[in-house]
Amino acid sequence: MQSSYIPWKGYFDLINAVDEFILYDDMQFTRRDWRNRNQIKTPRGVEWLTIPVSVKGRYLQRICDTRISDADWGTKHWSTLQHNYSKAPCFALYRPVFEPLYLENREAALSEVNRRFIAAVCGVLGITTQLSWSMDYRPLTEGKTAGLVALCKRAGATHYLSGPRAREYIEPQLFEEAGIALSYFDYEGYPEYPQRFGSFEHGVSILDLLFNTGPDAPRYMKTFA
Repeated sequence: MQSSYIPWKGYFDLINAVDEFILYDDMQFTRRDWRNRNQIKTPRGVEWLTIPVSVKGRYLQRICDTRISDADWGTKHWSTLQHNYSKAPCFALYRPVFEPLYLENREAALSEVNRRFIAAVCGVLGITTQLSWSMDYRPLTEGKTAGLVALCKRAGATHYLSGPRAREYIEPQLFEEAGIALSYFDYEGYPEYPQRFGSFEHGVSILDLLFNTGPDAPRYMKTFA
């Protein structure tokens, strides 16, 4: 799956459900997507936190080639998070984890920033899944499903667990021909947790769950039974 900025809880459930999670950042960067932005709760409703990136004249650039265009983005994002979550029950608990990621970050590559945050959240949740890059398995095979199958083969996979939206384009027969089992993760039925600011929202960043529930966060996820 492509790397995302501070993804929602379902992303981390998928990571926790597998032996190896490959960040597929050889894929094309898509604007107004989850690659460089995510949502948080505020008194004004759900709002976006967006990492500014260089896109002018780079319409076909890959995620791994995408560069951040404002070096001060981390300071701005941390200020916004402090403003909206400083009174959350467990903000102070995780401040030592996330504050340095924002204030001491010097990475210019979006992929590297995303991976740092993903790895940090995995550490907080106790997820020990191996994180890899698709770039580690180059050269890649062309074609959506064919590329996934080839990547699975190179990683030594016997079972590919996909996000549910991939049903729209995956060709199951290619996995079957390769002898690789295929299944889809189910994002339905998540329980609500104590959340600030109005009506409950499931799709916000994992930071919302962590700041509000702390060490109890796995109770509101699916793969920590």
